[in-house]
Amino acid sequence: MSELSGQVAIVTGGASGIGAASAELLKAAGATVIVADIQEAKAAVGRFVPHDVTSEDSWQALLADVLKSAGRLDIMVNNAGVSGGSGTIEDTTVENWRKVEAINSEGVFLGCKYAIEGMKKTGSGKAASKGSIVNVSSIAGLIGSAGPIAYTASKGAVRLLSKSVALHCAEQKYDIRCNSVHPGGVDTPIFDPLWQMVGRERGKAFLGTRHPIGRMAEASEIGEVVLWLASARSSFVSGAEIAADGGLTSGLMRRAPFVAP
Repeated sequence: MSELSGQVAIVTGGASGIGAASAELLKAAGATVIVADIQEAKAAVGRFVPHDVTSEDSWQALLADVLKSAGRLDIMVNNAGVSGGSGTIEDTTVENWRKVEAINSEGVFLGCKYAIEGMKKTGSGKAASKGSIVNVSSIAGLIGSAGPIAYTASKGAVRLLSKSVALHCAEQKYDIRCNSVHPGGVDTPIFDPLWQMVGRERGKAFLGTRHPIGRMAEASEIGEVVLWLASARSSFVSGAEIAADGGLTSGLMRRAPFVAP
């Protein structure tokens, strides 16, 4: 595949999970990939750059680095995120709330802001502004839950932020698209605390039953959605929320008829 040949992509949180899978697929499609993460990738695809999504200085340095080395930016995958624990409205601390929002919500805001700046950069091989921003949210950004409240609120923010960015770019005629992806349960390191408590296979089986499709997703399956949104195959898609959740948010499945005892 070479559909992304000549294009440059940044993937935040690309050291593991959905980010690593997305980076691998983007590179396989021909893109030059920059993996930006606060933790060093053990086997990074492309070039690794240390990056803190909560720091505007770090974003400015990352964009300057990419434009200097590659001369352009075409794809931004805002994937970095944390779970923040299972706190409810009553027991979540202000400190934890602010930490989760800083990474999951504000980090995506900064990612979109500097993605647009980079995608507007023109030069040899790129005559006009153009690009695709893919923000990784969650089903928690589509449906409510009693907890984890900080995570749910942050992922809901990503959903509407993505629409706002898409509309702004359309108004400005930048030819920059922005969409959000909403995975269900995915077998990534974010579930490691649960695997340590109940065992990985037992935990996966339990969470799999919560999905109509009958299982959790693999990171590569979400990466394929990211790749599609990054490519010209989704050229008429902007401001969309793509639920890759095994049918989890579709509604209730038909149950066995009620039989009175």
